Amino acid sequence: MSIWGKIIGGAAGFAMGGPLGALLGALAGHAVDRQLEPEALPAPPDDRQGTRQIAFTIAVIALGAKMAKADGKVTRAEVAAFKQVFKIPPDEVKNVARVFDQAKRDVAGYDAYARQLAQMFEDRHPVLEELIDGLFHIARADGNVDATEIAFIRDVAAIFGFTDADFARMREANLGPDLADPYTLLGVRREQSDEEIRAAWRRLMRENHPDKLMAEGLPPEFVALANEKVASLNAAYDRIAKERGIK
Repeated sequence: MSIWGKIIGGAAGFAMGGPLGALLGALAGHAVDRQLEPEALPAPPDDRQGTRQIAFTIAVIALGAKMAKADGKVTRAEVAAFKQVFKIPPDEVKNVARVFDQAKRDVAGYDAYARQLAQMFEDRHPVLEELIDGLFHIARADGNVDATEIAFIRDVAAIFGFTDADFARMREANLGPDLADPYTLLGVRREQSDEEIRAAWRRLMRENHPDKLMAEGLPPEFVALANEKVASLNAAYDRIAKERGIK
C-alpha cells in the first residue's frame, strides 16, 4: 500500500499520537473523500520505518500549510509543485487538501509538528534535510522565496538540529545550479584540499542515497526529491573538479 493509502486510512494516527497523529486521525471516518472497506484499512505501524514514513509525509503537508499561512498566501504554482514532487495520486488530492486545510486551522504551532518529527530522528538526519528541501521547493514554486518563508524554514531547520552553516548549504542548494556556490553546497571551504573536498562529496552522496534514505524513513513516493538532491551534489562536485582540474 502506498503512503497515501496509509494516510487516507487514518488508523495510523491513533498509534502515533501528538499533533501529527491528530491530523491523521482527522482523515478517519467521514473525513475521507471515499469510504474504505474495513479490511482495506492499514494496520497501525508496527515498525520504526513505517512510523517514520507516515510521520514524514504528514509533517510535509502540515509544515507546508503552516508556511503558506505564514506568508499569507498559497499560489497555484505552490500547490502544483506540492502535487508534482510528492506524487499525490489524482484521486487522493482532495484528502491531502483536507489535511493541508486542517493544519492551517489547527491551533498547534508549526514547532509542535517539527519537534515531534525531530524526536523520531537523530539531529541533522539526512531524511530531515529532505524535508527542508521539500519546503524550499514549495516556497520557490512561485518564483520568489520571501523573507517570511526563509525565516520559517530556518526555524524548522534549527528544531531539526541543523546549524547555521548547514542551513546556508541547504539554502544555496535550492537557489538552482546556475546560482549556487558549489563549495557552500558541499559544505566545504575553498582552501580545503582536493582530497578533503572529494571526501566530503562522497560522504554526502552516501548519506543522501535514495535507497539509504528510504531504509531510514523516507517514503518511496518522495524519491524524486532525493534524486534531485543527489543530482545537485554531483553537479556541485563536477563544477569544483573542473575548476581545480581534479581527475
